[in-house]
Amino acid sequence: MSEQLEHIGETAKRKGEHIRICLEENVSGRDVSTGFEEYRFVHNALPELSFRDIRLDTEWLGLSVRTPLLVSSMTGGTDEAGAINRRLGTAAEERGWVLGLGSMRAAIEHEELAATFRIRKEAPTIPVIANIGAVQLNYGFGPDACRRAVDLAEANALVLHLNGMQEVFQPEGDTNFAGLLKRVEEVCASLSVPVGVKEVGWGIDGETAMRLSEAGVSFIDAAGAGGTSWSQVERYRTHNPIQREAAEAFMDWGIPTAASVAAIRARLPQLSVLASGGLKNGVDAAKALALGAELAGFGRTLLPRAAVADAALSVEQLLEQFERIEFELRAAMFGIGAADISALRSTSRLIKKG
Repeated sequence: MSEQLEHIGETAKRKGEHIRICLEENVSGRDVSTGFEEYRFVHNALPELSFRDIRLDTEWLGLSVRTPLLVSSMTGGTDEAGAINRRLGTAAEERGWVLGLGSMRAAIEHEELAATFRIRKEAPTIPVIANIGAVQLNYGFGPDACRRAVDLAEANALVLHLNGMQEVFQPEGDTNFAGLLKRVEEVCASLSVPVGVKEVGWGIDGETAMRLSEAGVSFIDAAGAGGTSWSQVERYRTHNPIQREAAEAFMDWGIPTAASVAAIRARLPQLSVLASGGLKNGVDAAKALALGAELAGFGRTLLPRAAVADAALSVEQLLEQFERIEFELRAAMFGIGAADISALRSTSRLIKKG
């Protein structure tokens, strides 16, 4: 029992440190960007539509959603993280965003932490994505554990995250990624809900996306470079001087989000692609959707408001942020004459700067 309590304490400490570091430290990469600044929309001075008629509703994996926007996977496993998830769930439900949960390994290993991922009371109707680290499939997890995560969150889908570079720099990292593709394939074949794969901030290239698609994944979240760098987050945690100093060499590591989305879409025109990793506003979201993404995800940019001490104020600020991002997205659509998300995703008005 004492060992179990110690393990729970270590998990909570790690999760708490991740939140604090992401809020207080500079954990962005250096000399790497999302790549969205390399694209621009060709303005349409005569859009021939009314701004009020622009529609954001769409479908994702057969589910109707009110917006093509996603709260990207962030946290869970502590009381503070549970509060953050509930606030994000409340705001996502009100605005119609898809909600991705943080890694649920803690809840699978320790039932006591499961409540931090239970957000259906706050978010009864929106799509929810459960989340397990893919590498855990090499450390005792299998289809049953993945199914447990889905059931616990009452989720519509599961995403397996790939975070090899984070694990390398994490003091307690799990770094055996050998043979994972076969295990991912087993999970895809075993679960009754769609299974996807995401990176955590370094992007996925077209060749890797193809292998994942052949293994049976239903969607891929590019989660590219240009936002949070988890090697930098772990640099603030590790006491190993080699890991700490080596992290400096990886500040520009990764595939920019825009490049990753474009590469996956080019290889897999029919696969559902999500775009997260450093998106800051609705114009970034519009560019991501025009590059072929079905959903555009926001993560750390939401965290400061989600972590406000006063719960009511936190939700109020999140709703304001969500509404602003939606307004920016609709304004970008109006500016190119795209009346709906289908028109945005098929536009020829997104060009690379010359």
